[in-house]
Amino acid sequence: MKRIAIALLFCSILAAAQQPPILNSVTAGADGKYEAAPDTAVIQFNIATQENTSQAAYARASKAVDQVRQLMRNNGIDPASAQIGGYSISPVFDYKSPKRKLIGYTVNTGVTLKLKDFSKIGPIVQQLTDLDLTDSQSIIYTLDNMEAAKAKAVADAYHKARATAEIIANASSRQLGDLLQASVDSFEPGPRPIMAYGKLQVSAGVSAPTEQFTPQTVTVTAHVNAIFALK
Repeated sequence: MKRIAIALLFCSILAAAQQPPILNSVTAGADGKYEAAPDTAVIQFNIATQENTSQAAYARASKAVDQVRQLMRNNGIDPASAQIGGYSISPVFDYKSPKRKLIGYTVNTGVTLKLKDFSKIGPIVQQLTDLDLTDSQSIIYTLDNMEAAKAKAVADAYHKARATAEIIANASSRQLGDLLQASVDSFEPGPRPIMAYGKLQVSAGVSAPTEQFTPQTVTVTAHVNAIFALK
């Protein structure tokens, strides 16, 4: 099987090497980018409860989810806009006991909330903290329509590649023709948490650490390799 695979790979490489170059053409590559202020804030947090029985822990977690829904309504946000993951139940043991004594159960679920109105972030974060049932909270700023941002980055890279090809054509006393072939790679930024914290104790009237800062610009990059005809 290995011999067959190696033979096929060798044949494909040989075939690629035997492909004739495109005559009367010029190849150019360029990087492009698109930068924009974020238009969406993604708040992610976990709801965690612990009780003596699994039923009690689940009931308390369900109540906490209802409190989060009401918190959203109080801030003018439709609870349906939040995404809630499944519940996970785990036993809690006392490992100090020789027989690993069962002392309770924990229930966890994750919640993701997208906001367009950044002015609501501070109040919601504070109110979530006041519930004392959430942890592992984070805020990420991003673009809602990332595909449109990728398209603009690709367009920027293409224009730069064509400009380079124009320079080469002019330098060789030729005219640049139509696009013959192109390959594109685009890269969207990974999530960048702006704020990450556990259970914060924030005094009333005290600004959040990031309140006076502007969210970081989102940058999407792309690379284009293009082959143009020469006249």
